[in-house]
Amino acid sequence: MANEVLSISTAGVEATPPPLRGRVVRSRWLYSVLTFLTVFGPGLIVMEADNDAGAVSTYVQAGAEYGTRLLWILLLLLPVTYFIQEMVVRLGIATGKGHAAMIYQRFGRCWGVFSLVDLQLVNFLTLVTEFAAISLALSHLNVAPKIGVPVAAVVLVVMVLSGSYRRWERVTVLLCLLDFAWVAIALRVRPRFGEIVHNTIVPGIPRGGLSESLIFLVIAIVGTTIAPWQLFFQQSCIADKRLRFSDVKWARLDTFLGAVFTIVVAGCMMLAGNAVRMHGISFFDPAQMANDLQIFSGEFVRRAILLLMINAAALGTTAISLSSAWAYGEVKGWPHSLEMPIRKAPGFYLTYVVGVGLAAAIVLIPGAPLQLIILGVQVLAGIMLPSAIIFLQLLLNDKEILGKQFVNQPWNNWVNWTIIIVLFILSLILAAQVAAPKLFPAA
Repeated sequence: MANEVLSISTAGVEATPPPLRGRVVRSRWLYSVLTFLTVFGPGLIVMEADNDAGAVSTYVQAGAEYGTRLLWILLLLLPVTYFIQEMVVRLGIATGKGHAAMIYQRFGRCWGVFSLVDLQLVNFLTLVTEFAAISLALSHLNVAPKIGVPVAAVVLVVMVLSGSYRRWERVTVLLCLLDFAWVAIALRVRPRFGEIVHNTIVPGIPRGGLSESLIFLVIAIVGTTIAPWQLFFQQSCIADKRLRFSDVKWARLDTFLGAVFTIVVAGCMMLAGNAVRMHGISFFDPAQMANDLQIFSGEFVRRAILLLMINAAALGTTAISLSSAWAYGEVKGWPHSLEMPIRKAPGFYLTYVVGVGLAAAIVLIPGAPLQLIILGVQVLAGIMLPSAIIFLQLLLNDKEILGKQFVNQPWNNWVNWTIIIVLFILSLILAAQVAAPKLFPAA
């Protein structure tokens, strides 16, 4: 009986279960690589999607105004971005729930509503900046925004309507990897490598001291490198992907590599802005900068920057819209997974579609101050970030949720509270700058 083949007879037809297909992996190294590739995705996406339209504008402006003198800030932000998102990894795997759901569960409805409203406000305004960048780039590529912007919105909606998280993730990872082109652009504009290394490692204040422009840009850099939506996005992403406790180390590696890649790309954006500065040319937006670079770097650089602006905006739009849809679905108790077809999660998909559609429509309003909105939103995100991190910090010290294995260690708390205090100081400086403009000298 043990040697017989199990068979099932149906309507006189004998059916044999198909044999399992697969290959036994005996190499420990190959097994680790394959496991990492299975887990890989959320960390890279959450980091590189933050190099969105606002980031492009902020970083190239920093390079245009101060050259390479602010590169050291990016180096400092590398461990900060990793430590914050590493906490999200532990919380997402330990709970299997999104960030919005955990805030509601542990802190109650009042704080839950506060965090959700904050998230939705910043997210929606940020979505407007993404489509603003698409509009700017398309106009410089001789494509009418009134045609290109709606087409982009439709493509971004179609990306998430397949009912497959894996399919969406593969497309989005590919978009992330396209940002390697920023490295090629940075090399094409012939930077001074000795100066880059020095200004990356050695902190310094640009000539002119703590001017209003410098403080505004520093806060904008922090706001665009670490954004509130990232906390909600990655945790919901991990829950949707159903990562397990055994995946923690690979999810951490995914997040670290994403952080390194993102900071390198951000530095290359600064170098592009610095190239224009070295030639004594001023510009108002990255699209104009691309046209200026064409004079001494060729048509390739111009088109590459314009296309990368669109790519950055597409990445930001899909990630930010999904963070809103996941968060709202968690709070409302709706089905909220990219693995579900539209008919099973209509509210989740509708939230995504409405956010994308309204943001695209606002950008098409004639005379909208697009560049001002793009930079201003980064500052708004910097102001709202400390409260979002405080919720995360408190959750990561909750042993009832995480147990002794994944709860924050004392050194984690020292690092995280230091980050929170610095962010609060930056927010207070910005508030003082707005309330008393003469407090700091003009640039």
